[in-house]
Amino acid sequence: MPVVGLLSSFSSNDRNTEAFNQGLKELGFVDGQNVAIDYRYAEGHYDQLPGLAAELVRRPVAAIFATGGNGPALAAKAATTTIPIVFESGGGDPVQAGLVASINRPGGNITGISIAQTAVLAKRFELLHQLVPKAETIGVLFNPGYPDAELQIREVQDAAASIDCQIAVASARTEDDLDAAFVALIQHGARALLLINDPYFSSLRAQIVALAAQYALPAAYFSRYFPVAGGLMSYGTDVAEAYRECANYIGRILKGQKPADLPVVQLSKFELLINLKTAKTLRLTIPPNVLALADEVIE
Repeated sequence: MPVVGLLSSFSSNDRNTEAFNQGLKELGFVDGQNVAIDYRYAEGHYDQLPGLAAELVRRPVAAIFATGGNGPALAAKAATTTIPIVFESGGGDPVQAGLVASINRPGGNITGISIAQTAVLAKRFELLHQLVPKAETIGVLFNPGYPDAELQIREVQDAAASIDCQIAVASARTEDDLDAAFVALIQHGARALLLINDPYFSSLRAQIVALAAQYALPAAYFSRYFPVAGGLMSYGTDVAEAYRECANYIGRILKGQKPADLPVVQLSKFELLINLKTAKTLRLTIPPNVLALADEVIE
């Protein structure tokens, strides 16, 4: 029975894993029947990724699915030049990141799905500004331990400058840092919040949403699971769809295809979720033009 290693920046409660299993099933691979999946979760501790990748290589596995930013893919690539790797990455251009030689001809033992998460930051910032146009300062929360954080902050700075809006930046490396980070944002005059894309923050969504409610901060998130948990809005790629696409590539590799022959898929479909219950609690009126753009409304 072939073994697929799943190397993730996320925590073990990643809801998208079900989509990965479903994608494998569509190609005839069922976990525990004719394929085994060996999970390795970094739980947001990005420095652990190289060691986890090495564990999978030593096992060895037939293929590696690397998810949660560029970190897992880069760790897997550094650990093996022979085991096929399929990545799901929202960390910008995979060519610039050194993951593949080119989009159409990735070369070597690695290919995957590229999510243009950083490219939608400006749009997410713009949508948040439309919801709270009177907010002269928007807070930005990031994790300094996340490798792609600086790139995203620069993009947010550009977006803010383009609409003459101020930003206040605060960091949280651990769950214990969150309270102080929110206090700092409020002290710097933030009247809304933009959360930087970070797999670790996904595992802390309940705490982050609760703090945003406590301080009455309208917040824009990168994942649908935040508004589902009570956050105001999210704008980003459907990550579950990316997992299904990666499962398709893993299945094709298990059937004999080579990663070098599978071009990197660039997902460019984005979804907007708005939680109207939260908007009502915040006494916000969603502009009709923004509401019309919503792919899903939670009432």
